[in-house]
Amino acid sequence: MSIERRFDVPFVAALALREKAIQQNYRPVIAVHKWFARRPGTLFRGLLLSEFVDAELRDSYFRSNSLRGKRIADPFMGGGTPLVEANRLGAEIAGWDINPMAWWIVGRELEDLDVAAYEEAGRDLVEDLRNQVGDLYQTECTRCGDPAPVKYFLWVKTQPCTSCQRRIDLFPGYLVATNARHPRNVLVCAGCGRLAEVIDRKSPGNCPHCTRALLTEGPARRGVVPCSHCDAPNQFPAAADGPLDHRMFAIEYHCRGCRPSHRGRFFKQPSARDVAKYDEAARRWKALDARYVPDDLIPPGDESTRLHRWGYRRYRQMFNQRQLLGLETSCRLVAAQPNPAVGRALATNLSDLLRYNNLLVRYDTRTLKALDLFSVHGFPTGLVRCEANLLGIRGRGGKPVGSGGWVNVLNKYKHARDYCDKPFEVAPGSRTRVYTTGERIGNSHADGDPDHPGGCAVALTCGTATRASPAPNSLDAVLTDPPYYDSVQYAELMDFCYVWLRRLAQTNGEFGPLSTRSPRELTGNQTEGRDLKHFTKGLSSVYVRMADALKPGAPLVFTYHHNRASAYHPVAVAILDAGLVVTVALPCPAEMGGSIHINGTRSSIVDTVFVCRKDATVLEDDLAFGPEEIARLVAIDLVQLRAGGVRPSAGDTRCIALGHLTRMAVWTLRQRWDPQAATQTKLARCQRAMADLGNVEGVLELLQSTDITPDKDVQGDFFEEPRGG
Repeated sequence: MSIERRFDVPFVAALALREKAIQQNYRPVIAVHKWFARRPGTLFRGLLLSEFVDAELRDSYFRSNSLRGKRIADPFMGGGTPLVEANRLGAEIAGWDINPMAWWIVGRELEDLDVAAYEEAGRDLVEDLRNQVGDLYQTECTRCGDPAPVKYFLWVKTQPCTSCQRRIDLFPGYLVATNARHPRNVLVCAGCGRLAEVIDRKSPGNCPHCTRALLTEGPARRGVVPCSHCDAPNQFPAAADGPLDHRMFAIEYHCRGCRPSHRGRFFKQPSARDVAKYDEAARRWKALDARYVPDDLIPPGDESTRLHRWGYRRYRQMFNQRQLLGLETSCRLVAAQPNPAVGRALATNLSDLLRYNNLLVRYDTRTLKALDLFSVHGFPTGLVRCEANLLGIRGRGGKPVGSGGWVNVLNKYKHARDYCDKPFEVAPGSRTRVYTTGERIGNSHADGDPDHPGGCAVALTCGTATRASPAPNSLDAVLTDPPYYDSVQYAELMDFCYVWLRRLAQTNGEFGPLSTRSPRELTGNQTEGRDLKHFTKGLSSVYVRMADALKPGAPLVFTYHHNRASAYHPVAVAILDAGLVVTVALPCPAEMGGSIHINGTRSSIVDTVFVCRKDATVLEDDLAFGPEEIARLVAIDLVQLRAGGVRPSAGDTRCIALGHLTRMAVWTLRQRWDPQAATQTKLARCQRAMADLGNVEGVLELLQSTDITPDKDVQGDFFEEPRGG
C-alpha cells in the first residue's frame, strides 16, 4: 500500500495551495474551457507517484516519470484533472461523464493539435471579425480625440415608473471604480449622469459638472426603487414583462497613444456617437438571418429558475444585440474552418468566450475587470452589468489588455496547448519552471518515438458510469472527484454553453440531446426531485462497478468535502457496497479561499482524500473509536496542513473530522454489511455509526476545549530547488 506510506501531506498541501492561488499558471491546460471546482493537478500527480513510483515523493515529484502499462480510470471525469495527470505520465486512461460538455472539454484537453495552424486560424478569425464588427467596439479618447478600442461598456438596468411612466435607473450604487488600481475613485453622478473622480469616496463632495451632491449608495434596494422623477416606489423585477432594459452609462477604453503619459485607466461617459454605434449593431442584428444563435428555452432548475425571476425565458435573451451580432458572426467564421481539429478548438474557444459576453457579467470596481458569469457557481443577476470587447485588445508586445475577448481566449488556449507538449512544475519558493522532459499530454506519440511516455490509449465515454462495464482486473487505480451531492448544479450551468456549442460541434450523437440535464445525473436537485437516496444509489452503483474492475490491492481514491454530515452517509454506503475499506483519509487544500463563491462563507477549501482498497488492513495508529481518538487524528491533520502553509478554518476542521468519522464508520460496519438492504436502511446505519463514534459536533467541541497534541513529527520545510528530469 504505497499511497499510505509515501504520500506527503505537507509537501502536497503546499504545492496544491500555491496552484489553487493561480491555477492557470501551474496547470495551463485548464484554460481549454471552464469547468467547475477543478481539483489541483499537483494532488493527483502526488497520488499517482506515491502509488506507483518506488521513491520518496519529494524526490520523484519534479522528475520525469513513466507509468506506461498502467490503466487508470475516472468515472466522474468532469474537467479531467485525474485523467490528464495520468495521461501525462504515460498511463492508459478511461473516463466517463454523463455531461456532454465534460466529455467534450476533456477530449479537447487530450486531443493533439497543430498549434501553428491553430494560431494562424485564430489570427484570421480576429481579423475577419474586426473587419465585420470591429467598428462597433471603438470610441474616441477624451484626451487626444483619436479612435480608441473600448475595453468595457457598463450598463444599468432600467424600467418605466408605474406612476409617471418615465424611465428609472436601478442603481444599487454609483461607484464605478475604487482607487485600488486607479488614482482616484470614480463615481457616476445621480443627477447629470456624468463621471466624477474623487479622493475620498466616503465624503465625495459635489459633482464638478452639475454641483449636485455625489453619492456612493444607490436607490435600488431589496427589490424596490423610488422613482427619480416622482418618488413613487417601484418593485423589480417584473418577470411577466420579460427581461429589464439596460442603459449604457460608462465606458472604460484603452488609448495606445495616451497610455504612456497617463496614470490609471481611461473612463468616460458614453457620447451620442457611442450610443449610435450600439443602435447600428442592433440594426445589423435585426437584418441578419441568424443560423447559430440558440433560441432554446431555459428549463426550470435549482439555479436556472433564478433567471426566470428576472424575466429570462430563452438563452438568447441573456445577450444584448451587439453581443448577438458578434457571436453569430464568430460562429459563422468558426463553422467555415476547414481543419477539423482546429475547428473543434475554435468552437471550444467560442463556448468559453460566452461566459464573458452576456448580460450577467459584472464589473469588479476594485480590480477593474469583467467578472465572468461563472465566477460564482450560479447565475448572478445584478443591476449593473458589463459588456466586454468581443474581439479583445492587444497591448505592448501583443499581450492582451483587459479580459473577455477573442484575443484573450486564443492566447490562453495557445498556452494550454504549449503546456501539453512541454508540461512543467513550478519550483517551491520560486517561479522557476521545472520541465519534466519526456512527459506529455496528448493522444499520440511525440515524433514517432514509441518509448515516449505520453499519448497512450485514451477512452472517453459520454454516458453515466452507473452503466459502465470495465473488465474485471483491468484497472490499476481509480482516481476521481465525484459530485459533492448538491454543491454545484453542473448541468444547469453548462447548458448555457452547450446550447451554443451543439450547433458547432460535429459529434457522433453525443450532442444530440437539447440539454445536458439528465434524470440520471448524480447531484441533488430539488426541482428535479433528486434526493439523497438517488445520490446514494448512483454513487454506490459506480463504486461497485469500479471496484469490481480493480486489480487485487489496487486503490479507489476520491476527494470529497461537504459541510453537512448527511452528505457523507452516501459516501460510506457506496464504499461499503463496493466491499472496500478506507485505509487512510488524507487532507489536502482543493479550492482557493479567495474564490468569489467561497470568500466570506464558512465553506471549506480542504478536501478529504479517501484511499480505499479491498481486503486491506489499517494501521492500528490510524484507528479511532471515540471522539477523543477522532479528535487526535484531526489534530494531526491540522498540524500537517499548517506545515504546508495552510491555515485551516473552522469549516476545514469540520470537513476533516467528517472525513475521519466516515472512514471509521466504514471500518466498524464492514463485517456485517448487507449491500442488498434498502437504501434508507443503509443510510440510517451509517448515520448511527458516525453518531456512535462521537459525531462531528462532539469532535469539534473536544478540539476547542482541550489541548490535543499530535504524537507524530511533521516535516514541513521543503523549500529547496528541485531536480528536474
